[in-house]
Amino acid sequence: MTDTDLSHLQGWIGKKREAQDVITPRLANSVAAILNEAPTLRNGDMAPPGIHWCLSPDIVPMSGLGPDGHPARGDFLPPVPLPRRMWAGGELHLHGPFRVGDAISRRSSISDVIMKNGRTGPLCFVTVDHEYYGPAGLALSERHDIVYRPLQSPTDARPSEATPSPDVRYAVDASSTLLARFSAVTFNGHRIHYDRDYCLKEEGYPGLLVHGPLQATLLLSTALGMAASDPLKRFTYRSLAPLFDGSAFSVNGARRNGAYDLWISSAAGNVTMRATAE
Repeated sequence: MTDTDLSHLQGWIGKKREAQDVITPRLANSVAAILNEAPTLRNGDMAPPGIHWCLSPDIVPMSGLGPDGHPARGDFLPPVPLPRRMWAGGELHLHGPFRVGDAISRRSSISDVIMKNGRTGPLCFVTVDHEYYGPAGLALSERHDIVYRPLQSPTDARPSEATPSPDVRYAVDASSTLLARFSAVTFNGHRIHYDRDYCLKEEGYPGLLVHGPLQATLLLSTALGMAASDPLKRFTYRSLAPLFDGSAFSVNGARRNGAYDLWISSAAGNVTMRATAE
């Protein structure tokens, strides 16, 4: 990508949009079922963690999709020419609860577009800021980091960083059914999560990829469970390596001086996402 390309893409900085949605019982119970909880939620109940990632998805006609199944670039998100698009990480500030039945308004803006040269080649990072408002005002503010990279970038995991002994650990089966359900509840058409031939032949992956927001949802849910009655205020997460389907992965949490370290480990022991909660 040239300096001219980057200058063009940075013209999207400051672009804004607003969207509305409602946390319906069907949506809330669908997320609860993905988290392996009984679908018993009704209006007024606390919504499941990570519900905001299911609200106001991009909905465009089939003719408006790119070859990867995402909406074609160049509308709200800049038309980055690098083909692979993935979640890099983000940060949540939790201000208030989401409840089943709430009408939610999301205000989004592009805050940065930068280029870096990583071990995998050129990378383009796009930062999107979101604010979610419910009946009581601001419920959550989010920084979302998206990374674009070349197709030929390697998919093997780096040596894992050291992790503490977990206080909580449980296994999740990375089945294609789990991935299909999460794609459905988020209206995510990205083919890397359900089209195995596309993954193998077009993007060079060895299998289907487990969604970044699904991993983050599991870590956020674990942190909330560990915190019990002590409300969390901030949750920061970072993707470290791809996580593929076909075997169980573990969700881990460790208490640390009033905060929480959390991470996802693949069946091979590689850490694919890390998070901290305070």
